Amino acid sequence: MSGRGVRMRSSDAAARRRVLAAPLALLLGGGLVTVAGVPAALGAAAGGRQALDGSGNNVRHGDWGRAGTNYARVARARYADGRSEPVTGPNARTVSNRVFNDEFFDANGAGFSVNIFSEQQLSQWAWAWGQFVDHEIGLRGGVLRSDPQGERADIPVDGDDPLETKRAPAAVRFTRSTPAQGTGTANAREQINNVSSYLDGSAVYATTAGRLEWMREGPVDGNLANNGARLLLPGDHLPRRDARGDVAAAPEVELGGELLADPGKAVVTGDPRANNNTAVTAVETLIAREHNRIVDRLPDSLSEEEKFQIARRVVIAKVQYITYNEFLPAHGVDLPQYRGYDPSVDATLSNEFATVGYRIHSMIHSGFPMETERSRYTEEQLEKFREMGFNIDPSDDPAKVKIQFTLAQARDNPMIIPVLGLGPFLQGLGSKAQYHNEEQIERELRDVLCSAPDAEPRCVFDLGALDLERGRDHGMPSYNEMRRAYGLPPARTFTGITGEGTAEFPADPLLTAGDEINDPDAIDFTRITNLFGSGVGPENHFEDTGAVSFERRTTLAARLKALYGSVDRLDAYMGMLAEQHDGPEFGELQRAMWSREFRRLRDGDRFFYGNQMPALRQIERRYGIDFRENLGDLVANNTDVERADLAGNVFFAKGQVPPERCAATYRETGRTGTGSGTFTAALRVTNLSRRPLDAWAVRFRYGDGQEITGVTGGVAAQNGADVPISNPPDGGVIAPGRSRVLEISGKWRDRNTAPSAFTFNTTPCRSR
Repeated sequence: MSGRGVRMRSSDAAARRRVLAAPLALLLGGGLVTVAGVPAALGAAAGGRQALDGSGNNVRHGDWGRAGTNYARVARARYADGRSEPVTGPNARTVSNRVFNDEFFDANGAGFSVNIFSEQQLSQWAWAWGQFVDHEIGLRGGVLRSDPQGERADIPVDGDDPLETKRAPAAVRFTRSTPAQGTGTANAREQINNVSSYLDGSAVYATTAGRLEWMREGPVDGNLANNGARLLLPGDHLPRRDARGDVAAAPEVELGGELLADPGKAVVTGDPRANNNTAVTAVETLIAREHNRIVDRLPDSLSEEEKFQIARRVVIAKVQYITYNEFLPAHGVDLPQYRGYDPSVDATLSNEFATVGYRIHSMIHSGFPMETERSRYTEEQLEKFREMGFNIDPSDDPAKVKIQFTLAQARDNPMIIPVLGLGPFLQGLGSKAQYHNEEQIERELRDVLCSAPDAEPRCVFDLGALDLERGRDHGMPSYNEMRRAYGLPPARTFTGITGEGTAEFPADPLLTAGDEINDPDAIDFTRITNLFGSGVGPENHFEDTGAVSFERRTTLAARLKALYGSVDRLDAYMGMLAEQHDGPEFGELQRAMWSREFRRLRDGDRFFYGNQMPALRQIERRYGIDFRENLGDLVANNTDVERADLAGNVFFAKGQVPPERCAATYRETGRTGTGSGTFTAALRVTNLSRRPLDAWAVRFRYGDGQEITGVTGGVAAQNGADVPISNPPDGGVIAPGRSRVLEISGKWRDRNTAPSAFTFNTTPCRSR
């Protein structure tokens, strides 16, 4: 859905006069501020005022969801001593090397990541927006240096492990999360969430008055009444910590990499983790720009505080709207219809979701590809990009240039966005598919040094091992206990989890009999398949997003059995990732965790947009500002990228949203020759979903060497037996229940059998 302007009929005139006459307090009201100018949003949310820290959202239970309170629990905490000691299990780094490892080694011993992409071609926007939401609703105690720190509990690296790539002595640095006060001695250890649990824009607006004051235009003098309505965005980018002169007085941020030596270059927003990677920096820049864009549309008759609070209200509603109407449906999370605010629902973020269910690091792409106008950059700028290690390549379009950089280059490097431009970067996020959600984790997140190579002991960064160990640190239940807590039956076998045929190692001469789990050949890739089901090679570039499934020399079930012994000992995080997918992107447990959490975050939030429609409609009628925009609209409104150059739904690569159901009918209409010749055919594809498809690709396989020479109604790009036909550049929208007929001409040989394996935007189609 695109953003909508004001639609007024003559019959609305009386209502319009009533709206314009309504007191501003009522318009802000369900409500964000008192009109007296004192920002009540900075204090407790009594009487309908939304607090920065989430307090008072629930009038009867004011601490529900408040920043600085404990995570909630769905299941009983699980500690070895019942109080604080993490349960024992296989060494997290050992598990990582055998399960999370995505490396392939060629005949020369060179290793590289095998890129396996989303089965329904979710774009990189899926994980980028997902990380933004993560930073909105959760921040465990112990992340920032100013936090009280938990105990150091490094994960040892076994230098004698045949699958280990790092020399000993080495360790994966790990510090336990800060325990909540009064827990972990006579009772179970709990952890603290230092941000509001609600989806309330805290990643942009912060949870404290002091941080917000620094980020707003105007002086930082403790006098909130003289703050400007706009957020501080020098040059339309997030402010650096040195933007106000005194770096020491700037809000705290998480620092890493080169920022440790020059903390003044780090950017400041409501989220102290904004420098984590370029995608986070970019999304939070986008939301901050949207706030200022809304402020600029409001009349000067309003005070600065009134304009700020109206903009904040609309931005929060937009973030919620995009999350619930695009982001969650893209992941196959289908919530029951909203029935209104339920004050009995505690929206406090659960420890299980924050520590296990929302850990989607396997989806994170290894690189950021962009293709944009060559005229954006001087030759000197392009040369500077090359010096930074970026790949600069010509495009098929001579007026454009391709720029690619890696995840490692994106970490702790917030200045990439001002140099490259926000628009091209965000456009690039929607152009390629993200990685498949399964047990593999990108090498740049799993197997890199975080210290000098000659340091002793060496520091190894392994996000998979950290995720696994964090679950033990937080007292997460076992996999089967977690399933029971979410109303699911326990798994009985490892193959019941993975959907594979066996949990035994094969009799393979390349494997060490009796010690297969420690044999590097056990994780060799033996088959990689693409969207058509055809085999592809392992040396696929991250621009080629077709590889979507794989097989290894040994099954995942066999490796898990060797590592854990029993399904009842399996870590919840490990079991969740190992589950076969019973729908788009997720297995059974992860979908249940997302569904429960996001339903509670919606139904238990008094300020959820669905419960604030009277005030939001008044804002629309009075100022022409509608919160109902999709993410593509948001990007186009705040960058120099035209809306027409973005997909309708940017959460899917090329905007190709999979329909719920589809049908395909292939009929040969003519043939010449004997043994070989030419043919014509008509392919009818039908959209059986509830929404129109404005971007589409039908895929199928020819079995007898047919070669397409022309298509009317679409654009073909045949590769051997694999045939994708996509919508023409001038559109070709297929409405719900409607069909598109593609007229195909080509050459044939052998039998010219009918094609098979039809999919429509990755959805398997019923053949007629």
